[in-house]
Amino acid sequence: MFDQQARLERLLARHRDAVVVEPLPGRPALIRRDEILVAAQDAAAAEDLVRRWHDSRRDDHGVARLRLRAPAKVDVCELAARLGGDGRHRRLSVSPNHLVLGQPMWWSGPADSPRAAAPVPAPGAVPARRDVTVAILDTGLSPHPWYADAEWYREQRDEVAEVLDADLDFELDAQAGHGTFVAGVVLRQAPAARLRARRVIGGDGVGDELDVIRALGWLAGWGRADVVNLSLGCHTYDDRPSPVLARAVAALGRRTAVVACAGNAGTDRPFWPAAMKPVIGVAALDGGDRAWFSNYGWWVDACAEGVGVASTFVRFEGFDGYATWSGTSFAAPVVAGRIAALAAAEGIGAAEAADRVLDPARHPALPDLGTKVHAASAENAIG
Repeated sequence: MFDQQARLERLLARHRDAVVVEPLPGRPALIRRDEILVAAQDAAAAEDLVRRWHDSRRDDHGVARLRLRAPAKVDVCELAARLGGDGRHRRLSVSPNHLVLGQPMWWSGPADSPRAAAPVPAPGAVPARRDVTVAILDTGLSPHPWYADAEWYREQRDEVAEVLDADLDFELDAQAGHGTFVAGVVLRQAPAARLRARRVIGGDGVGDELDVIRALGWLAGWGRADVVNLSLGCHTYDDRPSPVLARAVAALGRRTAVVACAGNAGTDRPFWPAAMKPVIGVAALDGGDRAWFSNYGWWVDACAEGVGVASTFVRFEGFDGYATWSGTSFAAPVVAGRIAALAAAEGIGAAEAADRVLDPARHPALPDLGTKVHAASAENAIG
């Protein structure tokens, strides 16, 4: 408990606009203070309703962030519930701006750090009937021999570079390398995939719902992502999906498969966006059983190995480009990669590929963990 509290205190010290809320006893969440998010079509109406406390508004990729004046001390959770309505059908799509965290670490659950590893053989080339793109919304990408010369990486290298030591303490930030690691997991499953990165969380593993929604809005406009991997998430203040985030996921359309990690709190409490119906939520296995840290429940769709996963990593003191790491963060890209590999190999859409990868008639399913997805070896990426 001390370690958990210490991690929380460090997070709050680094993100001074963050606060812990607990409208549901025993079910805390993290939000940005004095901010609400509103779907673009509801922004004007919401702004009018909060004009007594309104400070500023910013619109970007289908979402508006309304800042409220701090002296007003508005309870943004209560405000979001009131604006959204208490029934099944919300009046306005409004949510507090929840913090999201990468999932080798969650402040109310276990933490895991990467460990330096020997080089992992690069996946070999495989035939593909069509190009498939996997979008990775994470900490960004660092150069790595596996993909440094790839066209898709050169096109985005500068804009997605990982920040390894943001606090300048000469140590690798807690989750720096997270995106690079996830990319390697995807490529081990789908060597022919093109990756498209967007940086939505920092090297400390912390971001917010707003940046995830903006990135999803950008992807929807771009229109070329077959699979989206989200190795991050959060609990919400009311244990319901953020309607603003739900709209952003829906805007991607049915041609895009969205995969998200189930979280590392060892609970069946829904973790978002993994628990959303259109999203494939992925739990972690340790061998054949649930990893002790992995979330689980009716809302989980799939599971894959998530303990001691080996993949690409950054170069930093003590690390030479490879590491092992544990978390549902690294089970999710196994599933995303398998979907991408099947779509590329057989020239089918990502939705059809996802249905086949998760088909319980073809693959074993585990209670509260969903369909068991086996990672492919580098030599058998389609399998």
